[in-house]
Order: sequence, then structure tokens, then C-alpha cells
Amino acid sequence: MNQVPHHVAIVMDGNGRWATQRFLPRIAGHKQGVDSLNRCVRACLERGIGVLTVFAFSSENWNRPSEEVSGLMALLALSLSREVPSLNANGVRIHFVGDRQRLSEKVQAGLAQAELSTAGNQRLIFNVCFNYGGRWDIAQAAQKLASRGEAITELSLDRAMALAYVPDPDLLIRTGGELRISNFLLWQAAYSELHFSDKLWPEFDEAALDEAIAVYRTRERRFGQTSAQVSGHDKNQIEKAA
Repeated sequence: MNQVPHHVAIVMDGNGRWATQRFLPRIAGHKQGVDSLNRCVRACLERGIGVLTVFAFSSENWNRPSEEVSGLMALLALSLSREVPSLNANGVRIHFVGDRQRLSEKVQAGLAQAELSTAGNQRLIFNVCFNYGGRWDIAQAAQKLASRGEAITELSLDRAMALAYVPDPDLLIRTGGELRISNFLLWQAAYSELHFSDKLWPEFDEAALDEAIAVYRTRERRFGQTSAQVSGHDKNQIEKAA
């Protein structure tokens, strides 16, 4: 039986649909999604979760209507100014994971400042994947190794991934009722427990997080071993035979 997962990753899906159902512009759903994310961060702190990684903007999201993309960029800038001081006060260390080259200089500066101001915090590592894609992550890791002249092995590739500084996710949650991970943490999620919630992201609350954790606790994480090996039965049988 597993306890609280150390690393939780979330695909925050359903902001646009939440807004559409209420005859609101899609950006209103994204604003509500920020509130839901704030609740989730607080809940993770209260439950002793060590790492939270969220999918905020994928490399494919540039294909959305230009007004929505512009609104998301403005919302990111606003959220940085409003939320970072509170996160810092609560011991949260922020990392922004993804390709920053396409972001404006203003946004890049805001991300760097948020990371710098929270660099000394250790209570919760909060990874915000922005302009991120799992395939991009694998490609950039391979390019990094090739530029150094290093052999590309499973171990070296793992150490070159964008999230190499934290353990792989124990639990990966997707909201919004879709049953896919959509190019999120393709390398890191190899052995993650998956949980799919029908709740749209703005509706995802503490109770929904607790439900996901409760399901996680029922899972047997074998990592290629047998159930007997995981439970220690094989070891017990060997000791008895000896």
C-alpha cells in the first residue's frame, strides 16, 4: 500500500469547456483555472506532497486562436506578479520547464525572476511546464548529449531531461474526461500511476485530489517485479528455506 505520492503531475484540461458551458470567453476559463491551481498548490502543501508538476501550455497550444494565445501570455505575466510572493512565503520553489526561445523577452524575464526569488525554498517544488512537449524534452536531451560528445544511453538521456532534478512522477492526473497524456512527460511517466478525472480543471478541488490519492494508494507499484517480490514474500520464502 502506497502512502501520499511524493511527485504528482497534472494535465490541467477543461478550462475552455468550462467557460463555454457558461457562455463565457475561453480566457475566463483559464483565469478560473489559475484559481484552481492555487487551491491545488495549497492542498499539496497541506498533504506533504514534495513535487507538483503541471502542464500549463504545450508546444502544440500555439496552434490555438491568436487571441487565446495572447490572453494566456498576459495571464501568465499577471499570475507571476500576483502569485509568486505568496508562493515564496509558503516555501514553494518554482521552476518553469520548456522551450523559452519563442516567449517574449518580458515573459522570459518574469520566469527567470520568479525562479530566482524562490530558489531557496524547499517545502514544495512546483514545476510549471510552459511551451513544453514530451517529444521536445527527449529531443533536447539528445541534442545536449550530442553537443558534448557524450554517448546517448538510457542513463545519460535520463540525466539530460528537463526534469532530471526531481524523481519521476508517482501519480499523473488528467482532468477533463480525456483518456490520454497528450505529449506530457513521455519519458518520465513510464511507471507513473495514471488517474483520469471527469472534472474540468476549474472544478478540480481538494476532494478530487484526495480521490486521486486514494486511488493511488490502492495501486501495487511493481516496476517489472512480481507481486511476491514487491510484498517481500520471495525474500521470506528464501529465509525460511535457509
